Amino acid sequence: MSELERRAFVKRVALVSAAAMAGSLAPGLVLGEEWWIAPADPDGIVWKKAPCRFCGVGCGLLIGLQNGRAVAVKGDPSSPVNRGLACVKGYHSVLALYGSDRITKAAVRRNGRMVEIPMSQALDLVAERIRETIRRHGKDSVALYGSGQWTIPAGYVAAKLFKGALGTNNLEANARLCMSSAVSGFLTTFGLDEPMGCYEDVEHADAFVLWGNNMAETHPVLFSRLLEQRDRRPAVRIVELATRTTRTSYAADRSLIFVPQTDLAVANAICHEIVHRNWVNRDFVARHVAFKKGKTDIGYGLQDDFHFSEEAEDATWEEYVRFLDDYSPERVARISGLSASEIRWLASLYGDPSRKVMSLWCMGINQHTRGTWANNLIYNIHLLVGKVASPGNSPFSLTGQPSACGTVREVGTLTHRLPKGAVTDPDARRLAAEIWKVPVENIPSRPTWHAVEMFRAFDRGEIKFLWIQGTNPMVTLPHLSRYRRAAAKADRFLVVSDVYPTPTTDVADVVLPSALWIEQEGLFGNSERRTQHFEQMLTPPGEAMSDAWQLIEVARRLGFGHLFPWNYETHVAKIWEEYTRFHDTPEHRMAPLEELKRRPGVIWPYVNGRETKWRYNTRYDPAADPRYGEFDFYGHPDHRAWIWLRPYEPPPEVPDEEYPFWLSTGRVLEHWHTGSLTRRIPVLHRAVPRAYAELHPEDAEQLGVKDGDFVRLVTRRGSLVIQARVDYRARPARGQVFVPFFDESLPINQLTLDAYCPISGQPDYKKCAVRVERMGSFRLP
Repeated sequence: MSELERRAFVKRVALVSAAAMAGSLAPGLVLGEEWWIAPADPDGIVWKKAPCRFCGVGCGLLIGLQNGRAVAVKGDPSSPVNRGLACVKGYHSVLALYGSDRITKAAVRRNGRMVEIPMSQALDLVAERIRETIRRHGKDSVALYGSGQWTIPAGYVAAKLFKGALGTNNLEANARLCMSSAVSGFLTTFGLDEPMGCYEDVEHADAFVLWGNNMAETHPVLFSRLLEQRDRRPAVRIVELATRTTRTSYAADRSLIFVPQTDLAVANAICHEIVHRNWVNRDFVARHVAFKKGKTDIGYGLQDDFHFSEEAEDATWEEYVRFLDDYSPERVARISGLSASEIRWLASLYGDPSRKVMSLWCMGINQHTRGTWANNLIYNIHLLVGKVASPGNSPFSLTGQPSACGTVREVGTLTHRLPKGAVTDPDARRLAAEIWKVPVENIPSRPTWHAVEMFRAFDRGEIKFLWIQGTNPMVTLPHLSRYRRAAAKADRFLVVSDVYPTPTTDVADVVLPSALWIEQEGLFGNSERRTQHFEQMLTPPGEAMSDAWQLIEVARRLGFGHLFPWNYETHVAKIWEEYTRFHDTPEHRMAPLEELKRRPGVIWPYVNGRETKWRYNTRYDPAADPRYGEFDFYGHPDHRAWIWLRPYEPPPEVPDEEYPFWLSTGRVLEHWHTGSLTRRIPVLHRAVPRAYAELHPEDAEQLGVKDGDFVRLVTRRGSLVIQARVDYRARPARGQVFVPFFDESLPINQLTLDAYCPISGQPDYKKCAVRVERMGSFRLP
């Protein structure tokens, strides 16, 4: 396909008509893959706005409705996020509503078999088991595990029910697995969560540095904005730091392949070079930066009930310079796989005062046993040169779910959080108690278990009742076999709310049918602090019900109806009105619901009718006090951002003679997370029907493996037979194996290690040791 054809394609309005639902449209050839395109805009379609639910970018879509069905999709040209474009998942998103095996009725396990029962009876049973479990074992024996796909109302109801009414902090979400290191990075460096910039930074930046992030596949529409800027401004540079060569690498101006885990050392080496080349913005550092140090050799969370805490200790500029002495480009080159000249060149990109630099990262940095440190170190680079919180100068952490930010981070659906502040903060507890109308003593002052530890507690029996909504942990958890066994234990009770059968519903005691996306009214919050409203456009099938309303119905059965006094028609508006009381300050004020309904999303803080696009900058942020100069990092009491002395430390498991390869996992363009939705979209499933193991061609030759042969991957936790691919879509470095995790029939997380960042609790899915055994050619059933 020519460049002109490619551009025409991405601008084309793609419609998925009712005929496509029946599979009767002719296929078109697009980017080498077959998918369905309606021939024209049919008459009688009503178009309504909704954010896409297949990543955290928050692309605006227009959903075409006809005869009670979603029949068409196109990008919303009024959305400032995507400006009318969508990716292949977005264009086909409505097909996820219509899988033939959609769960439409509740079911309960009886004598080992799932038996359908009325939804009202299933909700009665859930409430009764919660009540009985608390009576027998205490309030911390029940738990709720939610999702970055929760709407903001669902997350808010979850927090109010579990933390305010039931009185337990046993609330977690799958976003712990994908962005909690970003949270702890923001909090430790700036004192407040979420990016200081926005997507508009793309139009101002002169250089983009991608830290371990395959944006071309995981955030393709946003990546297209980077490519557009390079097309328009030839001096723009896209630089990638990665552990494998991907479609992003092919598009980048320069791809630098490093050894896993050594990104910590590389970041420190960049800072070393900035300091020794005198590229430091000394005025900015003197006015706006403080230096801090914490614990080192902090462990990996591999033992149950692992606990970690640290207090920031003051450090000095001189200490920081001495700390960097260990990270000269020559020293780091010996462990990182990068040359000293490559490190120096990258440092010069950041150090050039005439260039505006945007750093972007996602799972490569966050899913890391030192994920918090890795975030801190990228911020260190930007702070040393003063390239933060201004148009085009932006360290930007991306997210992978539609409301990991809006629901999990802002609402506070993590064990240690409340809608505003931490559970350990007495003022935060008092505010929550006042708004929720519960005694402050109801809200515990100590966190319980983060996600990995929550499932370990379920395995040990400290948690007896677990409700999972909108996520598929029996595919996503690391060291998966342990947690699947836990669900089968006799005195555990597992409730799962979902839209399709999954390996998680397979082990449930009760399955509740959930409404999906536009079958409910809701709000999402994306990576750039943009809150997006969508109305209910469709009636859920059968007895399916939104996650929020399921929680409300159970709350009422538990006797908490007075805390949830809303009717279905207005509950989203009432929840939004109550929730925004937590954020009625210039630092985090949210837009009124009517404004959100009128526009394709609004960035917070929203103060005096204006979005705050760049936080901490006194030109743009009403909360920033000009007395502190051009910038006011008001998240910390000293009104400074903190540069941390964070060393390189090796991962807990590295290749050795018995397990000589690195194993890394991730996503592909066509599928999202565990594939429970995208694998039910026929064209996406046909494009990539099964997971595979990428091998470097020299490794494959040494093993006697050809493209398409089968191999057995073996780690200390399990084994998996899978097809090997050589130069298929991407190429790992020598000594590395990459496997996407979307395929429930090939659960790669049976092999991964459940080590995590001790500060954030986020697991590392990118690094463990694996052996590759040749099996030859045969066909899987």
